Amino acid sequence: MKTKVLKALKECDGYLSGQELCSQLGVSRAAVWKVIRQLEGEGYDIEAVRNRGYRLVGQKNAFGQAELECCLDGSFGKPVQYYPVVDSTNTRAKALAEEGASHGTLVVADCQESGKGRRGRSWTSPSGVNLYMSLILRPDILPSLASMVTLVAALAVRKGILETAGCETQIKWPNDLVSGGKKVCGILTEMSAELEGIHYIVVGIGINANIDAFPPEVAETATSIFLETGERISRSRLAAAVMKAFEEYYDQFIEAGSLKNLVDEYNEKMANKDRTVKVLDPAGEYQRVALGINEKGELLVKTDSGHIRRIVSGEVSVRGIYGYV
Repeated sequence: MKTKVLKALKECDGYLSGQELCSQLGVSRAAVWKVIRQLEGEGYDIEAVRNRGYRLVGQKNAFGQAELECCLDGSFGKPVQYYPVVDSTNTRAKALAEEGASHGTLVVADCQESGKGRRGRSWTSPSGVNLYMSLILRPDILPSLASMVTLVAALAVRKGILETAGCETQIKWPNDLVSGGKKVCGILTEMSAELEGIHYIVVGIGINANIDAFPPEVAETATSIFLETGERISRSRLAAAVMKAFEEYYDQFIEAGSLKNLVDEYNEKMANKDRTVKVLDPAGEYQRVALGINEKGELLVKTDSGHIRRIVSGEVSVRGIYGYV
């Protein structure tokens, strides 16, 4: 009911009477008043005037189940599960997937107590400032194609940030986005599969949105949309924009069975294309020039002898030779 009340307030140009809300929802005035108070507690500024009704005046970084449901309008993010605090959205999403959660279910949290990064690293996840979400997918593809979903997600995040905040970002293959040479988003994709098929894929996305300072250990390599633009953004609208773009790119990927329709756009937005990178291979690190990706999502690098070598994400890490990118 909270989502319906919020949506009605958002769609109304002026005041919305309590009686009208009661009639629309089939509930009592006391129930409406209770929801109004809950919304106020979540950051909405709602004006109540006797004999006129309620009017949504503004919202102070409002974030929660109702706001997300009002913003998300595609099949990705339906349903959405919001948690004020969670250990990790990926951990929670995997548990929901094991319980049968449907394709497109989105898990969002205001705060993570054990945020997860690539290769077992932790992800700083304070409350009230950033966007932490994990999407459950159930694609009918071979497990060997699953790694490409991370690259699809990166394209979606880049587009979502641009549309919501006007902030240009680049993709650092395979799973980060950067702005000003610093990390603004990390993507962690996890999968449950058998040899011939995938049970589910969970795509975790952590975006530094409105945070204005970082711990010393990451301050030199991390940034946020706020630090890059000077503007604070709606995390719910950002989530909706990313999910809308994700669905568009994902459909193209599934239809083609590869990244062939997305390769050009990915390479155009790739931060380390045509740059010398350090490849951290378990067999020994080396430096090569990154040429971009192919339709399988593999990174192409040029060897000293001029040959092209393909690098598979998940097997190695790539860093810049003078910094993060």
